[in-house]
Amino acid sequence: MGKQFTIIVEQGEDGYLISEVVELPGCHTQAKTYDELLLRTKEAIKLFLHAKGESEHQTKFLSLQQVEV
Repeated sequence: MGKQFTIIVEQGEDGYLISEVVELPGCHTQAKTYDELLLRTKEAIKLFLHAKGESEHQTKFLSLQQVEV
C-alpha cells in the first residue's frame, strides 16, 4: 500500500487548478481539470521523493484552520 499525502487545491486567477502537497514543502503543480491535477500531483510527489529521498520528508498533516484577522 502506498503512502498518503494531503493536498490543498486552489483555483488561480487564470482558472487553473493548483495543488500543494502539505507534507512536502515546495511540491506543487497545476492543471486545467481536477482529474488532470490529481494525475500531475501524483507525478510531482514521485519526482519529489525521488529527487529528495523518501526519508527527508518529516512533516505530518494535523489540521486545516481558518482564522479571521
